[in-house]
Parts: sequence; C-alpha cells; structure tokens
Amino acid sequence: MLTIILSLLMFLGQPETIYSFKVNDIHGKTLDLSKFKGKKILIVNTASECGYTPQYADLEKLYKQYGSKLVIIGFPANNFGGQEPGSNAEIQTFCTGKYDISFPMAGKVSVKGSDIDELFKWLTTQENPDFTGDIRWNFEKFLINAHHRFFDGKLIVSGLLTQQYKKEVPNNISFKKSLGEVMEYL
Repeated sequence: MLTIILSLLMFLGQPETIYSFKVNDIHGKTLDLSKFKGKKILIVNTASECGYTPQYADLEKLYKQYGSKLVIIGFPANNFGGQEPGSNAEIQTFCTGKYDISFPMAGKVSVKGSDIDELFKWLTTQENPDFTGDIRWNFEKFLINAHHRFFDGKLIVSGLLTQQYKKEVPNNISFKKSLGEVMEYL
C-alpha cells in the first residue's frame, strides 16, 4: 500500500507538459517555458566543440525564418566527449561571437546519466515515436508542436549530413524531413 501511495505522489509531481517547466537561461535567469504556449518548440542539446557544432548556423537561420511560430532553445551539455567544457559565459560568448545566435540558450545542463536535468529526463521518457531511451550524442532534437505532440520522424536541420550520420542512418529511411517540411506538418 505504501508503494502505491509513493508511486501516486511521484506521478502527481511529474510535469504534464513542456509548458510546466522553468529552466535557467545562460545568464542565470528563469526561463518559463509556459510563455511559449501556442508555438512549436525545438529543444536541442548543444556543444561548442563537436563536429555537429556548425548546426548552430542552421538553427539560427531557422529561428530567423520561423521565429513567429517556432522557439528554438539550446541546452549546452558536456555529456559526450567533453565537447562543452566552458562556463555559461564562455558558451554565450562563443555562440554569439561565432554564430550570432539570437535564439534562447539555457544554462549548461546534463542530458544523460544520474545527474540528468529534469526537463531532459521528462523528454526522454515521453511517448515519442522517433525517440526512446537516453540521448546518444550532441545536437539531438525534440520538436514539440503547439498541441504538445512530438514530431514523428527524424529531424534533419541542415541539408548536409555528416559522414558519421550517413553511416548510422540508411539512405532508404523515408521519414527524414527538413524542418521546413515539418513546420507545415505541425
């Protein structure tokens, strides 16, 4: 009986939607995700020293093109190969200096392991046809529409696929789509 009560209490304390979360931004201020109700949200775990880091430029282009309908939030994380070793201030300087990033950036978090951030714990346990389990590398993307549905399919942000990605994903998979195509779908 005690187990049932504890399980129920844990369930009741779980956020129901993406809009239930408040995170620290890269400047240490609270970023309340409820202010993005009615927009699509693209959450990306980022790293400054990764082979995928040039995706920042593509993400910024998308943010400028779809900013009235889409919020992109970058979450720097140092979980993979130590590829985000900097402080929040160093990350902010890098992102604005090299890529002129204007979309919101969260403070550095952990996206995997025993110290996983609560938002990423929630994201990786939601019903999502394209994604289950732990985040596997930097620049993993979660696209959630205004009705709180996850996009069903692998999201390709840039037109260029890295050689590593081409090896991991067969060319015949039909669910690869650009964000432009996805924006029309959602």
